[in-house]
Amino acid sequence: MNQDDMKRAVAQAALKEITPGAILGVGTGSTVNHLIDLLANRVSDIRGAVSSSDASTRRLQAIGIPVLDLNDVDSIPVYIDGADEVTGHGPMIKGGGGALTREKIVAAASRRFVCMVDASKRVDVLGAFPLPIEVIPMARSLVARKLVALGGRPAWREGFITDNGNLILDVAALDLTDAIGAERTITRWPGVVTVGLFAERGADILLTGTGGGVGRQEISHKN
Repeated sequence: MNQDDMKRAVAQAALKEITPGAILGVGTGSTVNHLIDLLANRVSDIRGAVSSSDASTRRLQAIGIPVLDLNDVDSIPVYIDGADEVTGHGPMIKGGGGALTREKIVAAASRRFVCMVDASKRVDVLGAFPLPIEVIPMARSLVARKLVALGGRPAWREGFITDNGNLILDVAALDLTDAIGAERTITRWPGVVTVGLFAERGADILLTGTGGGVGRQEISHKN
C-alpha cells in the first residue's frame, strides 16, 4: 500500500465519523480531496458543508454539496481534515496548503475534530515540518525577525497568497516541545494572523493509515 492508498483508506474510514443529515466541516489538502471524492456517493447524507478553503469549496460544489457560510451556522458536529504533522496527544502542525486560518476557525466552531493522516505524519515531537505562519504583508519582516530571535529559520513562501490575501512564513528549527506555549506566544505578535500550530484545539479523533489498515484513536483533552 503506497502513501496515496493510505490516504484514500483513511478518508474511507473518516466517512464513519460523519453525522447523517448534519452540517460537516471540511478541511483542505490531498487527503481531504480523497474524502470529498468519496462524499460524492453520500451527498444525500450531508445537509451542507462549511469549507476551509476556496479549493475545497469548488470540489464540494462540483459534487452537489451546498457550501454554507459559517456565520449562518450555529453548530458543526464534526470537522474532518488532515495534518502535516500530529502527535498521539492531538497537537498538530497544519498549513502546508496555506489554509491554516480558515482551518483553525472551522475547527474552533466544531464539536469534534477528526484528523486523518498517513503513518508518515505521526511524530513524537512537532517541528520537523516547517511551521506555517500567516502574516499581514506589511508585517512579514517584523514577524520574521521575532522568529529568528526564538531560534527559528523563517522562509517567505514567495509567490503564494492565502485565500485571505496574506503571506506565509514557513519556519524551521523552532523548539515546539511546548506546543501550546509556542502557539500562544506567536499568536500574540502584531501582524500574525494565524500560526499553524493546532495545540490548544487539537484533534479529538486521530485516524492513521498504515500498510496494515487504519488505526483509530480517541484523544482525551484535559485542561
